[in-house]
Amino acid sequence: MAEIGSPGAKVISIANQKGGVGKTTTAINLGAALADAGLSILIVDLDPQGNASTGLGIDPESRRATSYELLIDGDPLADVVHKTSTERLSIVPGTVDLSSADIELVSNEKRSHLLKDALNPIDLEALGIDLVLIDCPPSLSLLTVNAFVASHSVLVPLQSEFFALEGLSQLMLTIREVRSSANPDLRIEGVVLTMADRRNNLSQQVEADARDTLGDLVMKTVVPRNVRLSESPSFALPVTEYDPTSKGAAAYRELAREFLSRNPKLQPIERV
Repeated sequence: MAEIGSPGAKVISIANQKGGVGKTTTAINLGAALADAGLSILIVDLDPQGNASTGLGIDPESRRATSYELLIDGDPLADVVHKTSTERLSIVPGTVDLSSADIELVSNEKRSHLLKDALNPIDLEALGIDLVLIDCPPSLSLLTVNAFVASHSVLVPLQSEFFALEGLSQLMLTIREVRSSANPDLRIEGVVLTMADRRNNLSQQVEADARDTLGDLVMKTVVPRNVRLSESPSFALPVTEYDPTSKGAAAYRELAREFLSRNPKLQPIERV
């Protein structure tokens, strides 16, 4: 196992309550780039749309063991993990069944801690997982709260467009609320600017505003708009495999390097 600062695998939520900001794209491609770097990555698809699962080639017909069964039915983690075509990258797929999870969880006394219990360090170590990336739904629902309670940190994709910063205040408030109650160690891993067009004045202004407002929380790597990045999910491949020479692939490889530089204890080591 790779060494990290606390026992067990590191767990990171990828979250933004606004849809269409590159959240799932980041989960898939950052996960794949880190897997290429030697880490064993598990993506947990908590989005009822199941786009991360589709983008990694998990057919809807084969999703009989999913994050819904993990949360609601208490199925063991090992029973719901699916391998992908990318070496060292696996996924707990999501389905539309998750859309009813909030209602089903509301009467459960441990409703906010179910995912934390499911992702316990012993089970993750048994599976050889170094890092868990949770693809959260585009809402601040009970599913997202479960993800935050289970996580060490939150990575926030931020689309380079007008009003991009406005939605962050509610997300930060939710993180503070979780920190003050269920998970005092939760922190912001970083903010990733996505869908940027540096030829566009608006993209440049959003980036400048984000760096002025959030400082070092904003990752240096900026993910550009890229046709190959948009195409890759329809081929059920990360862009690093679909077109390794594309600007999208280069950006996520660079983001993986920056992420590892910010997490010096989370380094791939040779497995025996």
